[in-house]
Amino acid sequence: MTARRFCYTSALLLVVHLTRAADWRPADLPLSTQWTSQVSPANSHPEYPRPQMVRAAWTNLNGLWDYAIAPKDTPHPAKFEGSILVPFPIESGLSGVKRALAPNECLWYRRTFELGKTRPLPGERLLLHFGAVDWRADVFVNGTHIGQHEGGYDPFTFDITPALKPDVPQQEIVVAVLDPTDTSLHPRGKQVLNPKGIWYTAVSGIWQTVWLEPVPESYIDEISLKPDVDGHKLSVLVQASTKGTFNATASLNGQVVGRISGETGIASALPLDALQLWSPDTPVLYGLTITLNSGDSITSYFGMRKVAIAKDAAGYARIFLNDKPQFLIGPLDQGWWPDGLYTAPTDDAIRFDIQTLKDLGFNMLRKHVKVEPARYYYWCDKLGLAVWQDMPSAMTEAPATHVKKGSAEDAAFPAEDTQNFDRELKAMIHNLANTPSIIAWVPFNEGWGEHQTNEILKLVKSLDPSRLIDGPSGWEDRGFGDMKDMHSYPGPAMFPVTPDRASVLGEFGGLANPVAGHLWTDRHNWGYRTYQDQPALQSAYENLIAALGVLVKQGLAAAVYTQTSDVESEINGLMTYDRRVLKVDAPKLATLHRALTAAAK
Repeated sequence: MTARRFCYTSALLLVVHLTRAADWRPADLPLSTQWTSQVSPANSHPEYPRPQMVRAAWTNLNGLWDYAIAPKDTPHPAKFEGSILVPFPIESGLSGVKRALAPNECLWYRRTFELGKTRPLPGERLLLHFGAVDWRADVFVNGTHIGQHEGGYDPFTFDITPALKPDVPQQEIVVAVLDPTDTSLHPRGKQVLNPKGIWYTAVSGIWQTVWLEPVPESYIDEISLKPDVDGHKLSVLVQASTKGTFNATASLNGQVVGRISGETGIASALPLDALQLWSPDTPVLYGLTITLNSGDSITSYFGMRKVAIAKDAAGYARIFLNDKPQFLIGPLDQGWWPDGLYTAPTDDAIRFDIQTLKDLGFNMLRKHVKVEPARYYYWCDKLGLAVWQDMPSAMTEAPATHVKKGSAEDAAFPAEDTQNFDRELKAMIHNLANTPSIIAWVPFNEGWGEHQTNEILKLVKSLDPSRLIDGPSGWEDRGFGDMKDMHSYPGPAMFPVTPDRASVLGEFGGLANPVAGHLWTDRHNWGYRTYQDQPALQSAYENLIAALGVLVKQGLAAAVYTQTSDVESEINGLMTYDRRVLKVDAPKLATLHRALTAAAK
């Protein structure tokens, strides 16, 4: 009787799920991308989400979840209102909901899963992973509160084994999310409740992949990979749930080029028999397999490269990649989509953006006040695009208490707000530390929450001395940092070169062109300089690059053009927001950009 009831219940749940999936559709969208129609509950970001720490056994929990919105003090919603497609934020069209979450509301998620293939064997654990949830998440499994996480950009994991009910067919996950957006000073980048101009629609809730992994009692918790180019070796630090030993094997083009055994919790040097360096021109990646004595095993990858500030033959302080001067040029990249907002519609869409930038002859991008999912950085690593990684800002303008530009003093902020910033800054650096494409950290953008400038910059340098520190990008320079960064619109311009800091142009351009039929809104569109046709835009861009070439000869080390694509009412993009129109001549731009990089070499 029990078995029959179980089969009937499972079959009924399957019918309900299939019916809901068939009924799902995106909410109405002002714009769609070529990938919008490819999204469905059955293939919502199906790829393994963490390319540098891959396990063979896992279960993707993306797809339809129940959702409800209730007053934030409500202990549990009275009922769930409908279905939401994870991992798209609730404000996005691809969530199927497209509804704003107010600061005084709580967003609730619920779904069930069958233990089935995810059932941990005796002595195993079951891990529940979240790529990112904006902003505060409380997670419950079968009614048991298993943990809370604050921070909208970093991944987190809970061991849910103690909360499982082995004799119950369906295990329940409930997630409660609070997101104060711009009513609080927590890091949020360009999200605002009332978007306009360069500030965009707020996003809330689960916006990256959720997944399950069964692991042994002793399992790999995280790894730290630090390339030593001069020593022809890789530093490998394996952190595990319990003490033990590990074996690591490195490969290149399918051939083993290094092996090592070591102890968890202790960094070990992995010598490499063959050394090929990563750069935007040669994005060489090594394969890596790490296995614990307990049997837990992961596959990963790494790149061998180094970056520094040094003087070129003319005596200018420049950015050196692998001991060679490198002029870096690329766009300011916001990372927003008309259908998914913070979440790209598909993995192919992520790759498209990065490949388009490569086709335009760019060798870098500045990821602007947003942290992307791990697969985004994988494509930068794989295709070869250097990244300056911004810290998401905690405010979008200088507050009334902020000192005016030109002052020698920084603003003072409440301790709780600076602690939130510091915690999320450290988490970002820690979680992205193994990414070879990231060559610079940008802790502050202009005056957006800039505080304790030199102290924060020195903290970042102490956490990661292997990368450059931009200090800060625009606004008030306090004398520290590897780069002295000017913003100039439309520009270009630069600070005079100093002996030990590279002079960079962290933002310039902003040339706008409204393309009819590809606009988020037909009203109140905005740009630094607006051109009504694409030939005029092309000519203006070419003039900027010509002027930039003069500055490169005077020691300019890098330039960041605003921006990759239009975003909502900001139409400064090289592409339209829907990515359907490239506004410029790609081969011509590629020739111009490569001439700049060749001149610096």
